[in-house]
Amino acid sequence: MQPDDLKQVIESALPTEHVAVTGDGRHFEAIVVSPAFSGKAMLTQHRMVYDALGDRFQTQAVHALTLKTYTPEEWLERNTSV
Repeated sequence: MQPDDLKQVIESALPTEHVAVTGDGRHFEAIVVSPAFSGKAMLTQHRMVYDALGDRFQTQAVHALTLKTYTPEEWLERNTSV
């Protein structure tokens, strides 16, 4: 699985405003910004993304994922702060 493939899986499963994925084909880092994360704890947000990936961990298509999740408001604040 390539980073763009993983990005498409996430984008098709969740309403997203921004998704960025990097990785080497087994180990990935992702930033996911979704309005669906609003009012949810970080652990719940991460579970939502893992749920979107389905069985890709069991099939070893994805071995490891470092994940950062943000609501649109958090993302805007993070990227406009000086």
